[in-house]
Amino acid sequence: MDALLNLLQQVPPLFGPLWPLVWVLLKIFGIIVPLLVLVAYTTMGERRVMGAMHLRIGPNRVGPWGLLQPFADGIKLIIKEVITPSRADRSLYFLGPALAFAVALVSWAVVPFADGWVLADIDAGILAFLAITSFGVYGVIIAGWASNSKYPFLGAMRAAAQMVSYEVAMGLALICVVMVTNSLNLSEVVRVQQKGMFASMGLNFLSWNWLPLLPMFVVYLISGLAETNRAPFDVVEGESEIVAGHMMEYSGMGFALFFLAEYANMALVSAMTAIFFLGGWSSPVAFLPDGFGWLALKILFGLFFFIWVRSTFPRYRYDQIMRLGWKVFVPLCLVWILVIGIWMMSPFTIWK
Repeated sequence: MDALLNLLQQVPPLFGPLWPLVWVLLKIFGIIVPLLVLVAYTTMGERRVMGAMHLRIGPNRVGPWGLLQPFADGIKLIIKEVITPSRADRSLYFLGPALAFAVALVSWAVVPFADGWVLADIDAGILAFLAITSFGVYGVIIAGWASNSKYPFLGAMRAAAQMVSYEVAMGLALICVVMVTNSLNLSEVVRVQQKGMFASMGLNFLSWNWLPLLPMFVVYLISGLAETNRAPFDVVEGESEIVAGHMMEYSGMGFALFFLAEYANMALVSAMTAIFFLGGWSSPVAFLPDGFGWLALKILFGLFFFIWVRSTFPRYRYDQIMRLGWKVFVPLCLVWILVIGIWMMSPFTIWK
């Protein structure tokens, strides 16, 4: 071990003044590669879990236990012909999926994986996260417009209205998190959850934000489903009406980028739910050490939740989705902000 540490200490001088840039690139590489592997195997895991829930076998032919299925899917999409509609705006047509995928990756820059394990540990991390993720809707709108077709345009309008509506609810839910944390730093959000009366008794999981902010936890989790256009909020697609929505004219890698962005966003919503409400990298009980493994476990649980919901609940109508967002979630968030404010100013506060 000492020899390895000595060897690693000799690496920075080799790059001289370029070492900070090389170090940042290595950290970006260390985030993106595992994320892409997670995305690839989430697609296979979804098919296997849904197969089990539907009493089917699921993909099991490519490689041992079907483990090479994601690679087969990837190769198929890469070598598939990319067809561009004759009346499409070619530059915007290719910009749409690239923008959607880029936003899904850039958002991970502010995610703390463990104490000190973060690419950009900025004080306004929550604002940066909300600002970056809000750009994702532009990829959808650009794709719908550039395809120069009615169905993609209608699908893009649906997706944009839905994503903007539930961003409001998510933002209001996070105001409660900021109030009890008294910080916009994402690492600080986790550290605050590691303190409290129950944490001092060894029951860390009862000190996490999910308990005092339970309504906001539910709002954030369901809004995450709507933000990613996942079932039962997947009305941006519909085989009997607008087919594949804004992705209808895309094939090959263009379609694959939208597909990858959707699953990367699922993992992002799972990670941020864990950080905001489930203690991030914290252990649920004091006798077990904290670490990245707990955050990874919570992300996998979040991904399973996405799959379970898709297999279990029927689709909502579009008017029901809008009503849930504007007439239920937004008023509930506004009321709970008031409740938390009064609670914090009362003698019964638990956040001092």
